[in-house]
Amino acid sequence: MASDKKVDPDAIAPVPSNDETLPVARQKRDKAAGFLATVSEDVTSFTYEEEKSVLRKIDRRVLPILLLAYFFQQLDKSSLSYVSIFGLTDDAHLVGQQYSWLGSILYLAQLVMQPLAAFLLVKLPTGKIIAVAIFFWGTSLTLMSACTNFPSLLGLRFCLGTFEAMIAPSCIAVTQMWFRRSEQTMRNSLWNGMNGLTAIVGSLVTYGLGSIHQTSLFKYQIIFMFCGLFTVTYSVFVFFLMPDSPMEAKFLSEREKVIAVERLRANQMGIISREWRWDHVLETFLDPKTYMWFFLILSISIPSGGISTFGNLVVKSFGYTAFQAILFNIPFGVIQIISIVGGGWMATKIKSKGWTIVFFTIPSVVGTVIMLTVSREKKGVLLFGYYLVSMFASITPLVYAFQAQNTAGDTKRKCTSAVVFVGMCVGNVVGPQLYSPSQAPEYRPGLTANLILFVIEAIISILCMLYLKFLNKRHARQREQAGKSANVVDESMMDKSNVRSGKAVAIELEEAGQTNARAIAEDKGFDDTTDLENEDFIYVY
Repeated sequence: MASDKKVDPDAIAPVPSNDETLPVARQKRDKAAGFLATVSEDVTSFTYEEEKSVLRKIDRRVLPILLLAYFFQQLDKSSLSYVSIFGLTDDAHLVGQQYSWLGSILYLAQLVMQPLAAFLLVKLPTGKIIAVAIFFWGTSLTLMSACTNFPSLLGLRFCLGTFEAMIAPSCIAVTQMWFRRSEQTMRNSLWNGMNGLTAIVGSLVTYGLGSIHQTSLFKYQIIFMFCGLFTVTYSVFVFFLMPDSPMEAKFLSEREKVIAVERLRANQMGIISREWRWDHVLETFLDPKTYMWFFLILSISIPSGGISTFGNLVVKSFGYTAFQAILFNIPFGVIQIISIVGGGWMATKIKSKGWTIVFFTIPSVVGTVIMLTVSREKKGVLLFGYYLVSMFASITPLVYAFQAQNTAGDTKRKCTSAVVFVGMCVGNVVGPQLYSPSQAPEYRPGLTANLILFVIEAIISILCMLYLKFLNKRHARQREQAGKSANVVDESMMDKSNVRSGKAVAIELEEAGQTNARAIAEDKGFDDTTDLENEDFIYVY
C-alpha cells in the first residue's frame, strides 16, 4: 500500500551503514542487524540491477527446493486418495469410517505438532529442519507399504503427519526470510501450486503403477513404496543445498548477502532471531487478527479436506471407472495450478488478497451448487461442476500470504503461522468426516457443508480487510504522536524498479539533515518488534 502524498524524510525507511553507534542490544535482537553491523561492505550504494541479480539467484536456488519439498509433501499425503480406488478398503479390510480416519489422522498429527514446529523454527536452522522432516516422512510412507490392516496404516499415517507438520510452516518462514512483501504472494502461490502438479503427476504415476499385475504386493503397497523412496532420496539433496538464512547462504558472495538482507528492511518484520520470546507468544493470543486468520483458514480447509480425501470417489460416483476417475483428476490439477498462480498474480496486480479471496469463492459456490442439483446421469455437467470447485485451491495460499505479510516479530510470526496451521489441520480433520462411502452417489451432506463454508469464507475475508484498515489508521495516529509523518510509503509492496537505491535514500537523509546513524537507531525493521508494537508497520489487505 502506498500513499500519493508527500513523504516526510523522517519517515523514509533508512539504509544502514557500518556506523558503530548502532546500539548493541538492538544488534542482538535480529540476526540480520548483527550481521549488517559486522560486514565491511558499503550497503548504501547497491543498485536496482544488483538487487535484481541477487533476487534472481535466490529464485534459482531457494525457490526450486521449496517447490519440490512441498510437491513431495502433497504427493505423499495425497497417495491415500490415489490408492482409494484400487481396492484399499478391501485389501486392508477397512470398515465403516476407517478410511475417513486414515484421512483425518494425518491432520490430527499435524495439529498436535504445530506448537513444537513453531518452537523449532525459531531455534534451529530452517534448511536442516526441512531436510530432516522430508527424510522421516518419506521413511514413514515407505514403511506404509508393509501395512495390511487398519491399525498399522493408522499408526504410520500419524507418523507421516507428524513430520509433514514442519513443511508448510517452514515454507512460509522461508518465504518471509528471503523475499520482500511484494514478492511473497506470488512465491506463496508457486509452492502451493504444487497441489495441482501433484494431482497431475500423482494421477499419471498411480495410473501406471496401478496397471501392474502381480500377486506378492497389493497395488496400494507399490504406490506407497514408490513415492516414499523418491521422497527419502530428495531429502539428501535438500540437506546439502538448502541454506538456513540469507546471512548463511554459501551461493551468495559477501556483498550479495548484504543486499539480500538489506532489501528486506522495508518489510519491517525482521529475518531471524533464534530467540524464543514469550511476550510475542502472549501477543499472538491477545491479537484479534490471530483468530481472524484461524477462522479464515478453517473455513476453506474443511472443504479442502473433504475433497482431497473423497475427490476421486466423488468423480467415480458420476459413473466413471477407477482408471477414468484417475485420469479425470489430471484436468483438476491443471485447473488448480492455473487458479493458484492466477490468484497470486491477481492479488499482486490489484494489491488486495482480501478481494481476491472473495472472487475465488464464487466459482467454488457455483460448482458445488451444480454437483448438488444436477442429475447423476449428466456426467459431463457434474464433472464441469467438480472442476469449478477445484478453484478453491487458490484461496489457501492467499490466506497464508495474508497472515504472513501482516505479522512481525520472529516468535510471533512462527506462533501465528502455527495457529493458522492448527486451523488448517482442524479443517482437514473435520472435512473427511463430513463424507462417507455410504453417502454415494450424491454425497449431499458433505457438499452442502462445503457450500455454506465457501460463503462464510468470503464474509470473513471482508471483515479482515476492514480490521486491517482500522489498524493502519491507528498506526498513522501513533506516528503523528511520535512526531513522524502519518503518511509513509510502504516500499516493501512497491515494484522493485520503483524502489529507490540505497544511495538515493542516503542522499535524501543527508539533505534532510538526518544521519544514517540516527536513521538506523530509529528504524525497527531488524529490531524483532511485533507489528502491533511498531508504529511504522503498514498492514496490507
